[in-house]
Amino acid sequence: MTTRADSLPPGAHLPINRCNLPASILGSLSYQAHPVPLRLDGVEELHRSLFAALDALPDPGERARLFMTHMAAAFSLEHPEEAGHSDTAHDRVRATYLRLLRGWAFDPDGQEGAVFKGWVESRFGLLPRHHGGPIRDFSGDTYRRYLEARSRGLYGSNALEAQLDLLYAYCQVELARQRPGQTHLTLYRGVNRVADFEVLQEQSRNRRVVLLNSLNSFTPERERAGEFGDFILEVQVPLPKVIFYHRLLPGVLRGEDEFVVLGGVAEVECATH
Repeated sequence: MTTRADSLPPGAHLPINRCNLPASILGSLSYQAHPVPLRLDGVEELHRSLFAALDALPDPGERARLFMTHMAAAFSLEHPEEAGHSDTAHDRVRATYLRLLRGWAFDPDGQEGAVFKGWVESRFGLLPRHHGGPIRDFSGDTYRRYLEARSRGLYGSNALEAQLDLLYAYCQVELARQRPGQTHLTLYRGVNRVADFEVLQEQSRNRRVVLLNSLNSFTPERERAGEFGDFILEVQVPLPKVIFYHRLLPGVLRGEDEFVVLGGVAEVECATH
């Protein structure tokens, strides 16, 4: 059976997920062109009081501080013993959404990156295509090592995936507030070899349909992307696919102006610089 270039290949997604659209739709080329909001099961309902309080704050810095205060209280981040952890000195107890974000920025193929991609797999149904190497054989060593790293990162942690659920919901609320009526962002990624991506269709010399990894880093600055490779991919990213961006929590994370974005099938422009 052949796969249409605009469809998510069967081996790239799960049949079920925990949001309002199946992976076969949210990972398709049609979704890139015509996005609709993505909502994770139960997150907004569980944290309704937080979102109501955020609506009353006009300053984004105040909203960020309230969000982080709520995260600390809801998940006992500063007092893990209140969540039932007896060995509070253990490293895994200190695993939080902030530590995951820092780990992702340092090494997307590390343990924190595996947890992040595992969360995408669980919530959105998108399977990883790369983690320390291409993943095509789900009985192979590369996928096994990814699963082991994901398990190590989650073991004994305090609702780490639920923390990411709330982070995503907050990110989407902020994007909608700061970019009313906008549906897409133009983002860039520098690469050394376009052939490293799974090309599903070559539409022209510079335009391709590719299958992105389940989770990816992009920048809104073309010049910045050029520092990371000889080729620059330009992608129109639907706002609902943005998981996190550095300015969401000002002053908390160091690094470039990075956007962490869901994968799937995407039409990209490829150019040299």
